[in-house]
Amino acid sequence: MTSRSTSRDALVLKADTAWTDAWQRCLTTAPEAFRDDRVLNLWNGAWQADGRSLPATSPIDGSPIAGPPRLDADTARRAVRAALDQHRAWRHIPLPERRARVVATLDSLTQHRELLALLLVWEIGKTWRLAQADVDRAIDGVRWYVDGIDSMVEGRAPLEGPVSNIASWNYPMSVLVHTMLVQALAGNAVIAKTPTDGGVACLTLACALAAREGVPLTLVSGSGGELSEALVRAPEIDCVSFVGGRDTGAAVATAVTDLGKRHILEQEGLNTWGIWNYSDWDALGAVVPKLFDYGKQRCTAYPRFVVQRALFDEFLGVYLPAVRTVRVGHPLAVARPDDDFPDLDFGPLINAAKAKELTDQVTEAVDRGAVPLHRGDTTHGRFLPGQDTSAYVHPVTLLNPPPSSPLHHAEPFGPVDTIVLVDTEAELLAAMNASNGALVATLSTDDPATYERLAPQIRAFKTGRGKPRSRGDRDELFGGFGASWRGAFVGGELLVRAVTQGSAGERAPGNFPSYRLMA
Repeated sequence: MTSRSTSRDALVLKADTAWTDAWQRCLTTAPEAFRDDRVLNLWNGAWQADGRSLPATSPIDGSPIAGPPRLDADTARRAVRAALDQHRAWRHIPLPERRARVVATLDSLTQHRELLALLLVWEIGKTWRLAQADVDRAIDGVRWYVDGIDSMVEGRAPLEGPVSNIASWNYPMSVLVHTMLVQALAGNAVIAKTPTDGGVACLTLACALAAREGVPLTLVSGSGGELSEALVRAPEIDCVSFVGGRDTGAAVATAVTDLGKRHILEQEGLNTWGIWNYSDWDALGAVVPKLFDYGKQRCTAYPRFVVQRALFDEFLGVYLPAVRTVRVGHPLAVARPDDDFPDLDFGPLINAAKAKELTDQVTEAVDRGAVPLHRGDTTHGRFLPGQDTSAYVHPVTLLNPPPSSPLHHAEPFGPVDTIVLVDTEAELLAAMNASNGALVATLSTDDPATYERLAPQIRAFKTGRGKPRSRGDRDELFGGFGASWRGAFVGGELLVRAVTQGSAGERAPGNFPSYRLMA
């Protein structure tokens, strides 16, 4: 059933931000990549009007937007073979020329920054602030590599074949486009599959701007199952970079391991925040609303608090007032057309199906014994009169989800916090390690010695003391422990090392079947 807004405020859409406005700007900015009713695929150095264009809707209000033009397996194989031809030419282009083309691309992305951000708002539901940050982090991050690429590739060579990228939908610019441009800067032709759930127009525009500068990118759409033979197993592919869930990641890992391909597989994990012998409650209360950025639809979100039972009353005393301040709504709804963009923590989830799945998980967990501590007030969201709100989920907090619930051991990828109470340090560590590996974790404790003793036992790649950790930018390494990561670690120089060849017998830092090596 479609739900409709009953907001008491007569909000309106901010001027010049409608999907039709964004689409018209795409047609004007990159007519080679867009048609009146669809986007195109980019392969063999040209924009191709192939593939079956599927319908799509915006998570913001359920209205129609451009869908992905899905290729079949045969066409994808042709695209991969063409990318190998591009790669063989590009890898011999001198580094100064590669750098100049990437810099020109960054300048063009900067020029069209606001359009790229507006597309992210409509396609994946980011707030304006977070959409701009996604674009800016891509541009600024690649500029850092441009400035330091000489030393990073010294004594190294591009791969023998192109790099294939399969990424989730939540960070099209700061993760996917950023990675693609660094891979190209290092001397590789690059292939990317458009995420199925959203971001096709933003990625198409970004790739169009890069293709104009002669950067050898391939962008195709299609189902993972149908295209995996070409994008993962094809002999032309020399490296596979994947960001997504553990089930799909495990299948990719099996394929690349069997074939001996280089790989970078970032997978989900339950990132946890531990509270043990702690008293700086004002600091914790200040950070709680920030943890709801983008509705916790990020790989470094913290959906689980593991709290010492003796401190639970003090924890709730700061947590509940903080979570009640979280702001949810339509990312473009304003009181007057010329008002500034609304200041929100998050908008919709990626689609109504995900919202229903998460809501059903919450209901089931409560039915099986979880205690609901907080449910966001759906009447206080900022929405347009009568708009479809079926993709929105307001913050929910549950105490002690049952072991039978997915919320007990898996990342919800939505604005649902779970709290587990513990009495001993052993229980604390067991609860913080519930998902067999994570990307980040935090331990809040007053005693530095306690942190130094417990932090190494937390199975997260990055562990903060009283502060959240993130993917990081520029020279900060990134990876995961346990089942949250397979293959080479990235970040800083390691991202370049992962997609270039060094001396014979070189072992890349990362998690591999035969070894785990920290940088």
